[in-house]
Amino acid sequence: MDWQSTITFETGKRSGKPCIRGLRITAYDVLEYLAAGMSADQIVADFPELTLEDIRAVLAFAADRERRAAGDAAA
Repeated sequence: MDWQSTITFETGKRSGKPCIRGLRITAYDVLEYLAAGMSADQIVADFPELTLEDIRAVLAFAADRERRAAGDAAA
């Protein structure tokens, strides 16, 4: 999945944290909701500005960051 078109970084918004489509909802917010047991459908119901595709982009973003961190640790 191409998360780069969905996850945005703006220095003036949420301290430059990765946000979803320029909204004030961060990738970390969504990951915390998922970790707390919320389903993607529940998150979209609570935040109607989000889509299931946004949730998938957050997961792809997190997987990519983890993959890069694991690669850095092995080096």
